[in-house]
Amino acid sequence: MSDTLQLADDKAKKAQFEGNKLTKRLRHHVGDAINDFNMIEEGDRVMVCLSGGKDSYALLDILLGLQKSAPISFSIVAVNLDQKQPGFPEHVLPQYLESIGVEYRIIEEDTYSIVKRLIPEGKTTCSLCSRLRRGILYRVADELGATKVALGHHRDDMLHTLFLNMFYGGKLKAMPPKLVSDDGRHMVIRPLAYCREKDLERYAQLREFPIIPCNLCGSQPNLQRQVVKEMVNDWDKRFPGRVESMFRALQNVVPSHLADSKLFDFAGLKTGDSPFEGGDTAFDKEEFRDPVALASADDEDAATLAATPATPAAPARRTISILDSRPKADSQTGDSRGG
Repeated sequence: MSDTLQLADDKAKKAQFEGNKLTKRLRHHVGDAINDFNMIEEGDRVMVCLSGGKDSYALLDILLGLQKSAPISFSIVAVNLDQKQPGFPEHVLPQYLESIGVEYRIIEEDTYSIVKRLIPEGKTTCSLCSRLRRGILYRVADELGATKVALGHHRDDMLHTLFLNMFYGGKLKAMPPKLVSDDGRHMVIRPLAYCREKDLERYAQLREFPIIPCNLCGSQPNLQRQVVKEMVNDWDKRFPGRVESMFRALQNVVPSHLADSKLFDFAGLKTGDSPFEGGDTAFDKEEFRDPVALASADDEDAATLAATPATPAAPARRTISILDSRPKADSQTGDSRGG
């Protein structure tokens, strides 16, 4: 009997240790992203878009935690758009948000009927649904005086978007961690940009968030995004480190070695007697880092390795030090490993 109790106690301690480690890792990733892209500044009012899914719950939870220890003052308001989907549990989010004591607003707009009326049965609804939802959220941001609109997209979402645009859109384009809306009035941020989806799934289980499924698109299993997601997940299983390497590529772009004449002045290239930065060296000798080393690195350092450019030194970066898990710039050299 004592052995059974000891085993149960050991398992509980291990689960607690792993949970603490996961929480710390996600907080570091969010803090790093906020610092790297200057996402949140003094006096900001951050509107966190809460869908009821694991990612937006985690985003709100982590930002609330960082808010307590941040050296700057910023406020948070959670916003949910009730799209009037049949069977949507309207009580879940208000009860949860009241229980944690956060300011919130529930917006009721029947976008479900609009999407079902305009999109033929069996066709993808995500594009129209997303546009309608985004327009409403921008309007609400104005009403609430929000200076930043925070979305729950993570690192995997960014990679999936990259491949979707390559495969189906003919563009080398992903989800940026920070961008301005097309009308120029709203700043959108993605603080989960460095977070892995599998970590967010575990975090949602650990925190026991009351997850609400999206029934509007749940009957569309063959979406292009789902196909790309399965492809990337398969690569992650069969080739450890590949996903980390792909994400690192998003942060290490070489315009002179692509083929966009609007991005790089190929027509104006001239030869000369002086060294040319970014010029061809021995017919572009490749330099590869071991992807397995990235995958097998300690979890707290994996994102740092993935985000660190291959160049010997990166330029110093501005930071508000919400929670940066990486070494700060050397005061003498200005060198930084933060990317």
